[in-house]
Amino acid sequence: MQELADIGNNNNNFVSPLESIMLLGVTGRNAAGKTTIVEWFVNQGWDGCSCSDAIRHWLRENDQEITRENLTQGGRTLRSQGGAGVLAEMLLDRMNPKQNTIIDSIRTPDEVHALRIRDDFLLIDVNVPLDLRWQRMQERARDGDPIDYEFFLKQEDAEAIAENSSGQALIATAELSDIVINNDGTLSELYESLEILTSSFNLNV
Repeated sequence: MQELADIGNNNNNFVSPLESIMLLGVTGRNAAGKTTIVEWFVNQGWDGCSCSDAIRHWLRENDQEITRENLTQGGRTLRSQGGAGVLAEMLLDRMNPKQNTIIDSIRTPDEVHALRIRDDFLLIDVNVPLDLRWQRMQERARDGDPIDYEFFLKQEDAEAIAENSSGQALIATAELSDIVINNDGTLSELYESLEILTSSFNLNV
């Protein structure tokens, strides 16, 4: 069952803003439902973007195919050149500060720290058991997703803990979350959790 598992996961003194602008970020492992959550907010009138948008732009400029492997490597390259929080910093420069915004696919603690320059920023961690994520990944059949279970597990390990500041660190990023959503149920249950969450913000979303 899906549930809004925790608000204020790291005792960050979570207080629901009243009639204010908000910036949300979403982190989680592959096929956890991050993009589905972002799309729900966009349908409610929020702006949506992704840290990987900057990587896609960089890949196009360098005539590289947009694959999961190239996105991962491109992210490492950009972080090694501009610092571990560079993708989030690039998004902050482009986003409208007067519009509720949600960011997909936050993958490093430094991206979180860069976004916390905004007092209204909250990070959502989407939690789903590994085997269920593998099942969902096979069902969605997205370009770039692994089709071999062993490769899937290797990818999980590679993205979990960063070897250096240019790598992804999903475990450490999740530990910085303010909100945890357990997304192991149906789509309608997920939407219900999101409605409960946004009602706590008291925003016109």
